[in-house]
Parts: sequence; C-alpha cells; structure tokens
Amino acid sequence: MSLPEHAHGHESAIKTPRQLLITVILAFLIPIAIIILLVNLVGTSIRTGAGSDSQSEEAIARRIQPVAGFKLVDADAPKVFKTGEQVFQSTCSACHGTGVAGAPKFGDKDAWAKYIKQGYEDLVKNAIHGIGAMPPKGGNASLDDFEVARAVVYMTNHSGASFDEPKEPAAGDAAQAEAAPPPRPKRHPPRRPPRRKLPRPPKPSRPRPSPRPRPKPRPMPATPSARSSTSRSASPATRSAWPARPSSATRPPGNPSSRRAWTPC
Repeated sequence: MSLPEHAHGHESAIKTPRQLLITVILAFLIPIAIIILLVNLVGTSIRTGAGSDSQSEEAIARRIQPVAGFKLVDADAPKVFKTGEQVFQSTCSACHGTGVAGAPKFGDKDAWAKYIKQGYEDLVKNAIHGIGAMPPKGGNASLDDFEVARAVVYMTNHSGASFDEPKEPAAGDAAQAEAAPPPRPKRHPPRRPPRRKLPRPPKPSRPRPSPRPRPKPRPMPATPSARSSTSRSASPATRSAWPARPSSATRPPGNPSSRRAWTPC
C-alpha cells in the first residue's frame, strides 16, 4: 500500500539518529550563548557608564591625583619674588577682598584713609608682625618681608595712597633673610592663684598601753655536777669530825689488847 501524494510534503529533515543528536545539542547551546552575550553587554555598559568618560585615563588620573601638589625648585637658583598682586591674590584677598573681620576692603578709600595716615613704615611693620585679628604675614610664613611690602603698596595705592614701590633686596640679603627663622611671639604662661595652706587637724591622742609586768625567774634545779660538788665539799667536814688516830707516843702501855681498843672502826 503506497502513501498518498500529499504526505511526501510533510517529511521531517531529521532522518538519522546523528542528525537528531546534533539538533538537540544545538538547541541547548545556542540559547545559552545568546544569554551570556546579553549579560556581558549589559554589564559592560553599566561599568563604563553609557555616554560618559568616567573610565577614561584622564578622568582616572584626575581622581587619583594627590590633594596637595608640589613643585621642584633648584635650591641654588636665585629666588624669584612675587609681585604685590600675586601676594594679594594668594594670601590677602581672603580678608581684604571682602572686608571681613574688620579688615579694610580693597579699593575702599574711606576704609583705608586712617591706615594710610599712619605711614608706609607702620603699615609694613603691622603686616609683617601682625596686628589685631591679622596674623603675621597674613598667615603665610613663607612670604619674604619684601613680598609683604609689595602687597602693602599694591593694596594702598589702589585705595588712595601713592607709596613708592619698595626696592628689591640684594641676593645676599635675601639669603640671610631666608636663613633667619621668623620671630616667635612670646607666650606668657597664665598665672596661677597662690595656694592656701589649710590648717591640719590635730592628731587624736591614743592612750599608751601600760607595760606588762615581767615574770620573775624561777630557780633552776641543781644539776648532777653541782650535787657532786656539794657532796665533795661536805665530805671533808665529816672527815674532820672523826676522832684522830692516836700515835704511838700517845698510846698507853700495857697489853696488846689495849692497842686494839684504839684501832678505829
């Protein structure tokens, strides 16, 4: 029995087991590969930031640079002094630019009039050593006295004065000024009030205990050696009490029996 003609158009492309195995493997691998590619694409766009240069080399260098920079200068090179305008912009503008803390504002002729009357020498002296709320050299101890004088002339001449520009010191004078340490302000220690001596309370008198009576020494018993010495000392007395043996001259004449009577027992 033969199949109908329309059944030949619906035959499967998988005709062997090998083709079936390859189809199953590809059905698993292709979706997994697509998912991995999509995850990497999304993660990379999030890390770099879409439409920004935050991960560029220049941006990274700006973020990791130190807060305080430094500049290498040759120690043997002659010092280049700052101008009055440079000193004003770097140090003096914090107070004199806005007129805070009672400082005369830059360009205000009425505020600077009473200070200009004091003269150039007093203005420079007060600027170097400090006065009132202003610290010495405006708080910048690295400034030279000549640079401070330049800043004073710059501010006062723009506020109604007509001081001459100070002369630049020689190289030897500038080296000595740098070597000399800045004068330190004298600090007087605070005075302490005198200590009051408080009277000491009298010590309580304690009764002394009466001395205990010492026990009388007991007589020691006589030792055997003492007893023998006493017996020996007493034996001559007993011997002296015995009757003396009569001599032959005192014996009475007569029978020998009478002689026996005189024999001591």
